[in-house]
Amino acid sequence: MKISFVIPVYNEENSLQQLYNEIKDEVCQYDHELVFIDDGSSDKGYQTLKSLAETDQQVKVVKFRRNFGKSAALQYGFELAEGDYVFTIDSDLQDSPKEIPLFLEKIEQGYHLVSGWKQKRQDPLIRKISSHIYNLATSLMFRLRLHDFNCGFKLYRKEVVKELDIYGEMHRYIPVLAAAKGFKVTEIPVEHRSRKHGKTKFGSERYLRGFFDLMTVRLITHYARSPLYLFGGIGILFSTGGFLVGLYLTILKYGYNVHLSNRPLIFVSILLIMVGLQFVSVGLIGELIVNQTRKNNRKDNISVEKRINLSGER
Repeated sequence: MKISFVIPVYNEENSLQQLYNEIKDEVCQYDHELVFIDDGSSDKGYQTLKSLAETDQQVKVVKFRRNFGKSAALQYGFELAEGDYVFTIDSDLQDSPKEIPLFLEKIEQGYHLVSGWKQKRQDPLIRKISSHIYNLATSLMFRLRLHDFNCGFKLYRKEVVKELDIYGEMHRYIPVLAAAKGFKVTEIPVEHRSRKHGKTKFGSERYLRGFFDLMTVRLITHYARSPLYLFGGIGILFSTGGFLVGLYLTILKYGYNVHLSNRPLIFVSILLIMVGLQFVSVGLIGELIVNQTRKNNRKDNISVEKRINLSGER
């Protein structure tokens, strides 16, 4: 069994040596590798990582030309990882490598992804509240019962990371993406240590980006193969509203002889019906695109667990 660690790094020069030492203490008995992805840091962290790689052949280092974001760093690291099991852990020392054996024990129970759950967060109050709201909304929307989707401390089986395709801020929704492909996802409580070095990368602009990514994940996990279900449903909702408004105006006109020339509701009715038809049209166009994509890719983005007595693929 080989274990890979994918570690995104951004301006954490004072934490890297300690993080390296703590991980090595826990995995010295395993065949392992540490893949550090320097996401365009402006400090001297890359020099530290370079020194580690020169003295330890199990350390791999990649440096981006600029900051591309955590999702890009993780995706690149996943492509490089060679282990049967793949850990992700943040480089700020807020996660404790001493809990690595707990993750390995849990995943051996038949799970494909084990995510950390920071029960006692060492964060400001506003971040605790926003995190709770985000996790609750995500859990309800995707019907995946986890308390902490965005914890950076996770353990994956190799087949999971090789099927993931994350970008933007979609690292927040990795458990959702994995569950949508049929992988078994669970979580375990982990210690969340207070930050000793550097500063948090959390900013208010992530709320908006996170909301957009939430809509994206909802779309690709539920409607990627049937976009008409989404856009057609919205279109029918708008068109039905327009029809009901039009029916109401028709009753006023012919039942109560009410003049409609000074009623803007008639334009609202027409607008709602037109918007509804446009949504349905978008759904139909999406179906045509998906159908053509399926012809070009027979696998159709389906995750296969086992193949028995099959000599090849068509």
